Amino acid sequence: MRAKPPSPQVELLKTRLDQFVDLNHPLCQLAGVIDWSAFDEVFGGLYCEGFGRPGKPTRLLVGLHYLKHTYDLSDELVVEQWLENPYWQYFCGGEYFAHENPLDPSSLTNWRKRVGESGMETLLAETIRAGLATGALRRQSLAKVNVDTTVQEKAISYPTDAKLYHRLREKLVDQAQELGIELRQSYRRKSKRALQWQNRYRHARQVQRAKKELRRLKTYCGRVVRDVERKIAGNELHRQAFSELLTLGHRLLSQKGDDQHKLYSLHAPEVECFAKGKTHKKYEFGSKVSLVTTSRECFVVGMKSFAGTPYDGHTLAAALAQAERLGGFQAKEIYVDRGYRGHNYRGTGLVHIVGQRWKGLSTSLRRWYKRRSGIEAVIGHAKTDGRLGRNYLLGVKGDQINAILSGCGYNLRKLLRMLLFVLFGRRRLNLLFGVA
Repeated sequence: MRAKPPSPQVELLKTRLDQFVDLNHPLCQLAGVIDWSAFDEVFGGLYCEGFGRPGKPTRLLVGLHYLKHTYDLSDELVVEQWLENPYWQYFCGGEYFAHENPLDPSSLTNWRKRVGESGMETLLAETIRAGLATGALRRQSLAKVNVDTTVQEKAISYPTDAKLYHRLREKLVDQAQELGIELRQSYRRKSKRALQWQNRYRHARQVQRAKKELRRLKTYCGRVVRDVERKIAGNELHRQAFSELLTLGHRLLSQKGDDQHKLYSLHAPEVECFAKGKTHKKYEFGSKVSLVTTSRECFVVGMKSFAGTPYDGHTLAAALAQAERLGGFQAKEIYVDRGYRGHNYRGTGLVHIVGQRWKGLSTSLRRWYKRRSGIEAVIGHAKTDGRLGRNYLLGVKGDQINAILSGCGYNLRKLLRMLLFVLFGRRRLNLLFGVA
């Protein structure tokens, strides 16, 4: 059910937000630029009239997600700080200062699941429109874009075979106890001790001893898997309860060291391993994300997560299709690095692979070639200032949603800095000319 419309009745004993906040504040200015009614039209079909209790206002949910990814906060923290910050309440459409939490943090999770990737693309498209409306992004700048990929790391611990064997055995034993299934042996004490000694031997560089403890852990895990399969044979309810764990168990026990698409996490089996060649981090575990930014302002106009480990060049067509759909433009010149050789883009735009040649280029084209590296700074800020550096959302859909919202957060931080600069410039001029 949709949210109830605000009552026209004036509250005499409550303080209106627009009476004690500074309406020149960047958040207040940004709230006036965003077209909040567009979200009601897009998300209105997700609610049923006359069924269930009234939903929360769409502006509140969209505003909380904007603030969450602008200031890099969790669901719990963004709700807590909303309660203390009148500017955040004004940005989310509040009329009066509230003294109670507007919703439970779990409501944000449920709303993300309901909206999905397509709904989050609407949020990113609105930041692009706001950039055009404020002048932070010029329409002619959309003709030249930079494209690059990065890794969105998942919130998992560093994966090792020993930890995975031990953790899978634990999950199977706990599930069996919950369902009242008596196993032949749980190996709780032995598996824990084997894991401890395996870690110690690895730390001491005693490779053969460490491998022996690893084989022991694998044996314990395999015995529990086979014991569970024997005990649940013929019981359909138990088979359904153990189906996911047993599937992961067979996948883990059968994988080899040089296999592709290995299992790196039990709670996030979609995680892939990327060897980026960095000295400080040899491997990154997560999903590949493609970014599309304007060459001039480095404004994010597209951000898409891809499942698996696709080649960079094979992500170009889908990334540009998303950016052109959200921004409503046609890219004329696309600047990429040498990782996009043999790309799959067949559009009308001209793809420039920076780094292949330098001699014979015009001065103007050399300048645009140098601008391609600006997207590296966008990736760095999206990871350190936003939530692209560590994704806590579940599953492949969580990867897609977090990537898009990270692009929203980057654009909003850019807009707020521009509005703050305009505000300080206006105040400085007023002081210079003695205007109150």
